[in-house]
Amino acid sequence: MLDTYRHKVALIGDGAVGSAFAFSLLQSTHEIDELVIIDRHATKATGDADDLADITPLTSPVKIYAGTYDDTADADVAVITAGVPRKPGESRLDLVNKNAAIMHDIVSQVTASGFSGVFVISSNPVDILTTLVQRISNFPRERVIGTGTSLDSMRLRVLLSKKLHLSVNAIDAQILGEHGDTSFAAFDEITINGKPLTARTTLSSEDKTRIEEAVHQAGGKIIANKGATFYGIGKCLAYITSAIIENRNVVLPVSAPLDGEYGIDNLYLGSPAVINSQGIGQVIEYPLSASERAKMQQSATAMQEVLANINY
Repeated sequence: MLDTYRHKVALIGDGAVGSAFAFSLLQSTHEIDELVIIDRHATKATGDADDLADITPLTSPVKIYAGTYDDTADADVAVITAGVPRKPGESRLDLVNKNAAIMHDIVSQVTASGFSGVFVISSNPVDILTTLVQRISNFPRERVIGTGTSLDSMRLRVLLSKKLHLSVNAIDAQILGEHGDTSFAAFDEITINGKPLTARTTLSSEDKTRIEEAVHQAGGKIIANKGATFYGIGKCLAYITSAIIENRNVVLPVSAPLDGEYGIDNLYLGSPAVINSQGIGQVIEYPLSASERAKMQQSATAMQEVLANINY
């Protein structure tokens, strides 16, 4: 699927997240030479393409242009950020029917072009929409990925670094489950410089509750202050896309296709996975404690209930 000499990325949705992704992608990899931007506001896409082209002398020579769904036919990766953004006080699940209809329209047009690459989705609610993209496209499950809990996990690492007075790079910590209110921190699996967190410090149950709540509230806090979140998710999208293009085999918690892992089937949910040129190279099932496994099941149940009632 991936050509040694030519890699093309299609961005669908040129809002704040899409623009942040494109800017980050151009600085994350030198192995793409074409980026097409597709948006219902064609002049906005044209303006962004021209603006982004100005940085290519300082990054790498990439052809950047505004296009149509026909231009996705030969893309290696189609990144979808389009959708109605979350408003202050609104949950990600409140968006589901509106964005499910948008996603159906987009995916139908992309697949009609002949696209045979990897879908990467960040539109919310991302686990639900990633599941729908796979069902609508009928693509192999490994070739559909959602950003999942990648951003939540970065927020967890930032919070822990502040509490423990450590560099974020010393901490390996994951948020699992839904990218939303039923997500949870896998505290038992956190490591500091490769050693268990418990070898360095002990977090009380109150500490853990406060940290998880802070992760849940982080996005809403940013939205209340500036209207949207886009730098963090844009970087996560660029990281995932670069891992696909460069066949990096990196591990990141994403909306991954579960097929028996954690006792869950036929659903995309936040779990660590290997990301490479296949898309999802392997889903990694964490050895969760009984209480963590129950939280994962709770998250899956919440997602399945929403999926059963979607209209688009």
